[in-house]
Amino acid sequence: MDAKGRSIDNIVVERFFRSLKYEEVYLKSYKNLKEARNEIGKYIRNYNSKRLHSSIGYKTPDEVYFANVKIAQNKLQKVA
Repeated sequence: MDAKGRSIDNIVVERFFRSLKYEEVYLKSYKNLKEARNEIGKYIRNYNSKRLHSSIGYKTPDEVYFANVKIAQNKLQKVA
């Protein structure tokens, strides 16, 4: 990952982990691993299904993903 231009390959994931750390993990003190998993899971579910993202037209990641899945399925049905 040290070649020219490779740093932008992971920018989406890097940005997500930054958001996760600063908006969830660093703000809380989890009692145990189970609580940490539950709370981080809640954050991820909210991030994907409820939180609007300006970079994708103020839609949720789930809306964009499932719309593209539907488009791909329709294309496959037309080919078959």
